[in-house]
Amino acid sequence: MTRVIALLRGINLGPHNRIAMADLREALEQAGYADVRTHLQSGNVVLTADQAPDKVARVVEGAIAERFGLDVPVIVRTAAEMQAVVAADPLGDVATKPSWRFVVFLAEEPDPAALDAIAQEDLGSERIVAVRRELHVWCPEGVRKSRAMKLVNRVAPGATFRNWNTVTRLAEIA
Repeated sequence: MTRVIALLRGINLGPHNRIAMADLREALEQAGYADVRTHLQSGNVVLTADQAPDKVARVVEGAIAERFGLDVPVIVRTAAEMQAVVAADPLGDVATKPSWRFVVFLAEEPDPAALDAIAQEDLGSERIVAVRRELHVWCPEGVRKSRAMKLVNRVAPGATFRNWNTVTRLAEIA
């Protein structure tokens, strides 16, 4: 049995794709998972599974589709992988405000051509650093005005992101 973190993409943002966390926990318990816990309302689920992370992602997506009628992409990391994301900390020397510091979670390692495209962009004081299947992003002017986040969305469709406070908390509770 392994503790994993399921990161749901695009739920509870505005009026669309609304899922109550209590209902989500119940759906995942009915899907066979144990010790299901949610963090915040933005689709962060910590649970115990006896399946590989990619299988957990498919089962969680299926449970959400069946119970809520929603097509929600899910990216899964083990507790050890999430702790490694925090330990890597490639922006620790420049990122001074955790709420403007993000980790973009990808289903697979980023395409080298996409990383080359990112490297060619003038991002000013913003930063993007790739580590394994994550992009660490620093947006000192906030996410809404961020050129880096717009670029990430263009080169990594289907990814989901969390701010540094959420990432560190998920690593702690997993």
